[in-house]
Amino acid sequence: MIGQYTGIADFQDELYDMEWAKPFYSRKEVNKAGEMLVRGKPNSFELGNVLDVVDNFRSAHAFPLNTLQVNLRNHADAIDHESIIAQRLKRLSSILIKLDRFNTMRLWEMQDIGGCRAIMHDIESVNRLVDFYIKGSSRIRHKLVGKKDYILSPKTDGYRSRHLVYQYVSDKNTDYNGLKIEMQIRTSLQHAWATAVETVDAFTHQALKVSKGQSDWRQFFQLISTEIAFRENSPLVPRTPKDRQVWLKELRKCAIELRVRERLVGFANALRATEPVKDAKYFLLSLDNTVQNLSITGYNFRELSQASNDYAKTEKLIRESGAGDAVLVSVDSISNLRRAYPNYFADTDVFMHILDECMKE
Repeated sequence: MIGQYTGIADFQDELYDMEWAKPFYSRKEVNKAGEMLVRGKPNSFELGNVLDVVDNFRSAHAFPLNTLQVNLRNHADAIDHESIIAQRLKRLSSILIKLDRFNTMRLWEMQDIGGCRAIMHDIESVNRLVDFYIKGSSRIRHKLVGKKDYILSPKTDGYRSRHLVYQYVSDKNTDYNGLKIEMQIRTSLQHAWATAVETVDAFTHQALKVSKGQSDWRQFFQLISTEIAFRENSPLVPRTPKDRQVWLKELRKCAIELRVRERLVGFANALRATEPVKDAKYFLLSLDNTVQNLSITGYNFRELSQASNDYAKTEKLIRESGAGDAVLVSVDSISNLRRAYPNYFADTDVFMHILDECMKE
């Protein structure tokens, strides 16, 4: 592993010397591979070829993703010095679920294969950052092709955030032109809610993140999202009570019946995590929830190709075992790894603080 960077010049030299994956396959081949994975019945040989196509398409997003992430980091820091920026390549399992949910979607058109996220202090900071991009002040040359405001219009499951989708455009790196990258910009409380959902999903084998799973858990997360929206002076989650005393009463009832706090504490206590190398830039997080173990492998800039290969191998093992989860992510510092991806550490302290306050009112 390399040492800490001593300046921006070191960072740029390292970045430009990297061997970034490039898309090897045509739009037609990528879409066919996605269709085969979800609705086809490939034999073992065909499956290997299909997965090679999908993995290359996903890996090819790393370069445009890094470009957009650097831009997001600079602008977010100018607004909120304590903002947290992270990036990730979408998990294969998540790609398959999304293709299966939306029958008309084609893999090439999926807009969040590569995603970067800004976690801001409050709603005001979120809106300032989004407005900076929408009004063109960022002078970003890539094409804004989509935007969603899930804060002004929350999803019925309680998800709240703001999304911007950019299509990569470059005169120099034309291989990546047309690939889409999604920016998610959310508050720390919205992030706490989202990662609590993923933690419960991982340890109870549900799919709450895609509006599936047990109805009592779905109701609980809807209600506590409404409470967070109330605290942030934002529109409440649809289909939840409008009276705060009513939703708090229902929230407390759900929390007690589900033993939410006891379970979240139990997940955290059971999980054993290995410490990653401190000077890593990319981290492969592999969660085996059958034995409550999290392994973390760190990679430097020059090892991104190896990281992508290890990611694919780890996902293959998970598919064969039928248990676990893995994701390849990047953060700017080791201290921010847990803060950006607390669900992989079963770290729900911020979320439980909100819950504890609700239980006392």
